[in-house]
Amino acid sequence: MRAFTTLKKLSLAAATAAAFGAAAHGQDVINIGYTGPLSGGAAQYGKNVLSGIEMGVDEVNAAGGVTIKGKTYTFKVIALDDQYNPAQAAINGRRLVEQDKTPVIFCPHAGGIFALQTFNTQANFLLMAYSSVPSITQAGNKLTIRIPPSFASYVPAYAHTEMKLFGKSVGLAPSDTDYGKAWSKIFREGWEKAGGKVVADNPISYNKSADFYSGVSRVLAAKPDVMFVGGPSEPTALVVKQARDLGFKGGFAVMDQAKFDEMAKVLGGYAPMDGSIGVLPLGSDARPAMKAYVAAYAKSHGGTVPTSEMAFNYTMVHALAAAMKMAGSATDATAIRADMSAALKALPASENPQDFTGIDSNGGTESDAFLALIQDGKLRQAKISELVK
Repeated sequence: MRAFTTLKKLSLAAATAAAFGAAAHGQDVINIGYTGPLSGGAAQYGKNVLSGIEMGVDEVNAAGGVTIKGKTYTFKVIALDDQYNPAQAAINGRRLVEQDKTPVIFCPHAGGIFALQTFNTQANFLLMAYSSVPSITQAGNKLTIRIPPSFASYVPAYAHTEMKLFGKSVGLAPSDTDYGKAWSKIFREGWEKAGGKVVADNPISYNKSADFYSGVSRVLAAKPDVMFVGGPSEPTALVVKQARDLGFKGGFAVMDQAKFDEMAKVLGGYAPMDGSIGVLPLGSDARPAMKAYVAAYAKSHGGTVPTSEMAFNYTMVHALAAAMKMAGSATDATAIRADMSAALKALPASENPQDFTGIDSNGGTESDAFLALIQDGKLRQAKISELVK
């Protein structure tokens, strides 16, 4: 069995290298891979990520593509549905590399990312990881870029703000995914370090149900001051609604996968989320470059206001194009990775509306992130550094 596995790995590496070499010399299209949820409970989240990638690809191609050593390439997105399933993400990843010759694969969920990390360096593709789980870039994988900021950077602001507004007891009701488990662990540690107490811990299957009353009831039975919640936006909104229906008056610390503007559509506005802290919706972001991006996205997408998934991944497509130019290769994942930080820093503000300042040595993006606090039915924009004062 070990010999067969080794032979399979060597064959895959050889096939990948040969395919990439052929692409560099004969093809004029660079396939950009995507595996994520396009059906099921997290479908909207996966489609949001894909939409950001596609907008970036459209702009790169409209500007003339990517010229490397005198040859011009265009980007093409190859998107596969994994229904938020890590095993399917791995299957899709191998298909994207072996059949579609993708030097880059985007994936927007931690379970899938970890599955792809088991073979991405051997298969020589750059993994664009859209998840804020810190361990994604702590394991030393040299061909991974973590796109959003680490959620660990949010926890001090979450704890300080919610304790100040409501009290020190928290009930945990996160998604039961790998992402939810990792977020919950670090949130618990940060909450307790700040002097708080965890009075309930009940993960919920956000992707499998629309009725969360039993799980929410178990958390509320411990009478927490604050609830820690989060998963895809729509089910997270239902968790909030059902907590309010059951009489909960406290605040919500909301994991960054859930977006307040999308939740508001389910809840009929921001008022049911009063006292909540989470990531800032792009439509409420006052930065000039972000306002311009939001307007451009809405214009090309029937008036739809983009989410942060769209903006983050949009920027990374532009950074990839710039890094390929700097590296002088459309297929050398190591060389492209080496130039990603410089490429990101060189982007104009119009292509970097989230104000990324670079990529650290482990592959995580760097920025001074903004969060949002809901008070009196309205959003307040604030930097993390401002909220922890």
